[in-house]
Amino acid sequence: MTTSSLPLPDITLASTLFDTLRRDSFDGTGITRDSYGKGEQAAHDLIIRTARSLDLEVAVDGTRNLYVTLPGADRSAQCTMTGSHLDSVPAGGNYDGAAGVVAGMAVLAGWRAAGRTPPHDITVMGVRAEESTWFPYSYLGSKGAFGQIDRDAVLALQRSDTGRSLASHLADCGGDPATFGQAWLSPGRIARFVELHIEQGPVLIEAGLPVGVVTGIRGAIRYRDARALGTYAHSGAVPRRSRHDAVRAAALFIAAIDQDWEQLEHEGRDLVITFGKLSTNPAQHAFSKVAGEIDICMDIRSLDPQTLIEVDALLARRAAEIADLARVEFMLGERTGSAPAVMDPAIIAQLSKSAEAFGIPAMPMASGAGHDAAVFAQNGIPTGMIFVRNDRGSHNPEESMDLDDFALGARLLADALCPSGSALQER
Repeated sequence: MTTSSLPLPDITLASTLFDTLRRDSFDGTGITRDSYGKGEQAAHDLIIRTARSLDLEVAVDGTRNLYVTLPGADRSAQCTMTGSHLDSVPAGGNYDGAAGVVAGMAVLAGWRAAGRTPPHDITVMGVRAEESTWFPYSYLGSKGAFGQIDRDAVLALQRSDTGRSLASHLADCGGDPATFGQAWLSPGRIARFVELHIEQGPVLIEAGLPVGVVTGIRGAIRYRDARALGTYAHSGAVPRRSRHDAVRAAALFIAAIDQDWEQLEHEGRDLVITFGKLSTNPAQHAFSKVAGEIDICMDIRSLDPQTLIEVDALLARRAAEIADLARVEFMLGERTGSAPAVMDPAIIAQLSKSAEAFGIPAMPMASGAGHDAAVFAQNGIPTGMIFVRNDRGSHNPEESMDLDDFALGARLLADALCPSGSALQER
């Protein structure tokens, strides 16, 4: 069987799933599918109902990740996996994460309708809690699937909106703390993992292309709770030379790092730096006061581990310099983050070749956002990613993925799940 004779994904089913997801998770402002909450659970329940209607196998692990499997002819062979997350940020968009799960379901539905059986198991994974905005932990669901989390520490995490522990929310979803975080997936049993996801930036839109083939996922260094501490003072009575102004210090620090970023980018480094939060204490600060404290968060990302190391050292050096200049104290706080993940060269080549064979305009590109595919790659599993063009950005209600673009990405996904030479059999 050639790649062109693979049954097409069921885009009608995909459209129905997207509509239902939107209806069930619109909160009046945007799409909210809260991790280990009602929104995420409703999405998981929808995929479970759909899977059972297609006579697919359904399983849920102790972390409450979902697995939908189309059994293969040789069930002892390594399986191929796809999927993504089903949670969203608060008031986010309908396609971030969900498009990957829906694409996998559309592929399996197309094969079921055509009466075909793959040579090995094909599993679609619905990952829990990819969005760390709810619980401050990167890749919680996918790391839990591989047994790579500190169970007690993670269960004690408090959700950002409710203040309740993850253990409490887990119970609401029918989970058992005793089995939470137990390994369900074994890297040696997985031949490859390929994730479809909307692009969350403007690269494909600006290039006028429907699809991207991801070369790697940027790693990150994050300081969520950095602070500059100065001294509160009267805004009119204290001259510049006598101030210990936390806001001025933060501005000087950000400007210095921005200049460093520009220089590193000029040198050809892959790097993005984002500052946020920038909040004074509302209980202390006032219009006529020099600010005595300010909170800052920093997110540094790169495909190059050495660049991350160098920028981390640069942050510490600039903080010390600005602290001395502005007569304040800088505290960067706890550092978190994730390592870069390189996609498998063979999968990149296959996806690019398939796109050319199908006449699908595509381009190689890095992923600036983190994805669960990184966890699979870091476990030694050959991993690939497909980006689908998405207008108006992401993590907002205006996400705008065209279903025709999605269909092209899903077709590439189908080919990656059953590569050339691996014939689907008649049932």
